[in-house]
Amino acid sequence: MSMHGKVVVVTGSNVGIGLETAVGVAALGATTVLACRNQAKAEAAAREVTQRTWNDDVHVVPLDLADLASVHRAAEEIAARWDRLDVLVNNAGGTWSHRALTAQGLEYTFGVNYLGHFSLTNLLLDRLRAAAPSRIVNVTSVGHHFARHGMRFDDLQSENGYDGMEAYCRSKLANVLFTRQLAARLEGTGVTVNAAHPGPVRSGFGMDGDLTGFMAFGLKLVRPFEISPRRGAKTSLYLATSPDVGTKTGMYWVRSRPGHMSRNARDDEAAARLWDESERLLASAGFALALD
Repeated sequence: MSMHGKVVVVTGSNVGIGLETAVGVAALGATTVLACRNQAKAEAAAREVTQRTWNDDVHVVPLDLADLASVHRAAEEIAARWDRLDVLVNNAGGTWSHRALTAQGLEYTFGVNYLGHFSLTNLLLDRLRAAAPSRIVNVTSVGHHFARHGMRFDDLQSENGYDGMEAYCRSKLANVLFTRQLAARLEGTGVTVNAAHPGPVRSGFGMDGDLTGFMAFGLKLVRPFEISPRRGAKTSLYLATSPDVGTKTGMYWVRSRPGHMSRNARDDEAAARLWDESERLLASAGFALALD
């Protein structure tokens, strides 16, 4: 299908799945916006997207998901530069062995993988509604199944002990819960929201010194069995562009097919509570969501 005349924003699109997602939508003719933390890498990625697709309607917007001020600036810039937004792909993410804090003092894995995207998405909802039918794609992971104790609302910030892999899995559970709750809130608006598991992808994920010890060793061990970023981007691209899923919403997808959510991900009460807690955290950090 053609994406000419449509505006697509992909976060974390300077490498890996995000870059291949950007290439995929640009190849279909979309105005493609790379929202990334590292400006130099993003500009190099934008040039690569243009070279590979012959689409020069490719742009860069600075976005640091670990800083809510940057998230607000990115949303303001996107809204100022484009009068519509057809697809938002919340792709950026990572995993870290040691507990760290965002600019606002929130736990880093939760802040980058989930809360930054929660804020960005809400800030761009007016643009998405105005362009309806439009789509939101949240990249999550099969790892959400391994958040066995759910969101642990008594310790969302991992202050009572931090395990890098558990924090990662909980952030990916948060992505699915957010997808389901947002889909319910957007019912009837023409804006759909779905979650995508890309598969075990061979990319820069966790390979920039973010992981140490057993986690780093385990990641290296599985690398020969991983798939390419291009294959990993297929589900995100399918959800972003295929007419077959134009009305599908609130679902979790694996290999471009409906996947199996964990029991914790299907918990409506947890999804509603996470939304409320997220609003509270943003407000306490000085970045409250504007009420409709």
